[in-house]
This record gives sequence, structure tokens and C-alpha cells, in this order.
Amino acid sequence: MAAGERLRDRLTWQKLTVLPGVLALVLLGTWLWFRDAQLDTITRNALAGDIVLLRLRDHVQMTAISTFFVLIIAIPLGIALTRPLLRRATPVAMSFANLGQAVPSLGLLVLLVFWLNIGQNTAVIGMVVYAVLPVLANTITGLRNIDPGLTEAAKGIGMSSLGVLTKVELPLAVPLILAGVRNALVLNVGTATLATFIGGGGLGDLIASGITTQRMPVLMLGSILTVALALLVDWLASLVELVLRPRGLEGTS
Repeated sequence: MAAGERLRDRLTWQKLTVLPGVLALVLLGTWLWFRDAQLDTITRNALAGDIVLLRLRDHVQMTAISTFFVLIIAIPLGIALTRPLLRRATPVAMSFANLGQAVPSLGLLVLLVFWLNIGQNTAVIGMVVYAVLPVLANTITGLRNIDPGLTEAAKGIGMSSLGVLTKVELPLAVPLILAGVRNALVLNVGTATLATFIGGGGLGDLIASGITTQRMPVLMLGSILTVALALLVDWLASLVELVLRPRGLEGTS
């Protein structure tokens, strides 16, 4: 019961309703405008059938898949690099992770085309490379910032190294790790718009089509959906962050 009350205190009605409500109004207004707007043939063809839904599905799919691979790469690697055996390799690993963001995202995708091929798979790989850094860096920082006295106390009561990691270190590092995941999600939503330049699809197709055909409604729809998706993903990640935040760390949200 107490746990339920704490969860209700974190997930206030404002956090649960304000942003989704604003996004719903924006999307409803956009739909009403397009329903009554006088669109020329080129614009109607660009938005015909299920094109918009297919592009949105591709965008969400690329974001979800790339974020999944970021998590299974960056978090275990971050944990490994804070263990005594691999601690000295941290600067090297961080240098490689930094390379992903040192190169402009579009340039990174184009470079990958030379080794791989055009298409959605190449776009996903580029998104993974680009988004690994925030999760990896936050995992390492979160684990390193834990008070050594806490881990020593856990070992003193007979906990194994795995027990200390899973029951002490990771729960305390959760806020920073989730902040990195949240950052990676938003990065991936933005980077996925560039997939259009290497045949990856997504909402970037609408934006590029609107630019090349000089049709502002198409460009506007692609941009609105991209921004709405980024805000929605960030909102969902913030709720997960609040739910998983350990007791005693509720000071900020």
C-alpha cells in the first residue's frame, strides 16, 4: 500500500495528462486543418493512402530497434568497464564511443553506406553508433559515483560481487542510466529523420518530399509528427524514470 502511495505521489495527474493533452490537441488541429485544406495534386499524392502511417511506423520501428541495441550494448559494457579487470580500458572505449558523435549524424550514415548498403538496416546501425555514448557514459558515471562505503558494507554482510552489483550498485545508478536512455531515445528519433537520405524511410521521407516538391503542407506534417513523436517518447521515458527511481532519490524528477 505504501509503495502504491509513493508511486501516486510521483505520477501526479499533471505529469500524466498535460503533455499528452497538448500533443493530442496539436495532432487533432493538424488533422482538422488537412481535412478541410485545399491541397493540390502533388500534395495529395505525397500523402495518399497509408503513406503517412507507413512512414510513422518505419520511424517508430527504427527508433525502437536502435534503442534496444543501444541498451544491450552500452549498459553491459558500462558495467564491465567499472569492474577492476577492465577499468583501464575505459578511456579507449569512451574514445570509440565519442567518435560516433564527433562525426555529424548524416555524415556517419553516408560513411556506413560505403561499407554496408543503402536501406533501413544501415540507418539503424548508424543510429546505434550515434546513441551509444550517452547511455555508456551515464552507466559508467552512475556506477562510479556510488559511495564506496555502501558497497563495502554490502560485501561485509556476505553479499557476492553479483549481489552487490544487482542489489546495491545498479539500483543506485538507475537515475543516471535512465537519463542516458532518455537522451538516446530522443537522439534516435531525430537521427531517424536522416534515414531518408540512404533509403531508410521514416518521417524524413515526408520532410524531404516537402522540400523537393516545395509543398509546405507535406513538410509541415512530417515536421509536426517528428516533433510530436520526440516529445511523446521523452514523456514516456520520464514516466519510466519516475517509476524505477529508487526510494530516497525522489528529490528531483
